[in-house]
Amino acid sequence: MVDKNKPQQEKRGGWLSRFAPGVRKIVSRRETPDNLWVKDPDTGEMLYRSDLEASLWVTPSGRHMRIDAPTRLRFTFDDGRYEAIDTPDVPEDPLKFSDGKPYKDRLNAARKAAGRKDTMAIGVGAVGGQDAVVIVQDFTFMGGSLGMAAGEAFIKAAREAVSRKVPLICFTAAGGARMQEGALSLMQMARTTLAIEELKTARLPYAVVLTDPTTGGVTASYAMLGDVHLAEPGALIGFAGPRVIEATIREKLPPGFQRAEYLQEKGMVDQVVARADLPRALGQILSMLMGGTRQAA
Repeated sequence: MVDKNKPQQEKRGGWLSRFAPGVRKIVSRRETPDNLWVKDPDTGEMLYRSDLEASLWVTPSGRHMRIDAPTRLRFTFDDGRYEAIDTPDVPEDPLKFSDGKPYKDRLNAARKAAGRKDTMAIGVGAVGGQDAVVIVQDFTFMGGSLGMAAGEAFIKAAREAVSRKVPLICFTAAGGARMQEGALSLMQMARTTLAIEELKTARLPYAVVLTDPTTGGVTASYAMLGDVHLAEPGALIGFAGPRVIEATIREKLPPGFQRAEYLQEKGMVDQVVARADLPRALGQILSMLMGGTRQAA
């Protein structure tokens, strides 16, 4: 028989159970962000993300990791300050292309991930003390592939430079032309070449910074038409990739073939410059070129 006057028995767990909810709040498990650590592709070492950001995404082993367009623009302009220029709109999916997935769906997915319309981003500001228009090709957006939107953006950047009477700097990064746009993408090679001619007519310098990777139709057009060609250390630069070349000629390529340092030795690249030193180097070169009345070569 239960005595109703006797206090009810404490719940199982005793006095400690009364403190448990508060303790759980204090020492609640915190989820570790998925992107807190980044693996060094050369050494396999796990690197703290904030340390990589502080070193401009250059690993202790010297690897210049790929960065997106907003990050590149921030690193390039003095104090990270610049005026963003909108890129032109172009017809979408003119060929109604599908490679198992509709081209429009691929575009929408890429735009959602990148937060912008296409691979190119344009900014205007001071680089190493020299005013310039900068256009950046972002490899994270569909491999930096050259399509109509990229071609129109390049032309817009070149004409912006002409109207402002300042040099144009192009950071290249691409796997080639965008296959979903067929011959329309290949036409951009000629159209960007004509835009560079407008810069030369205006006697304005055009500088190219080759980043990893720069290949295909981009290399065959505006990437190799600069007055000066700089490259980041270790950048892959070429037309066809090394595996394709080896399979075609059935020979082993020399060590470092198509890398920035190898191409500097062969005269294809003027100078290999570390990422942290690029703004200063570009500013010095372009200031010198703008100081005279030379015709762009």
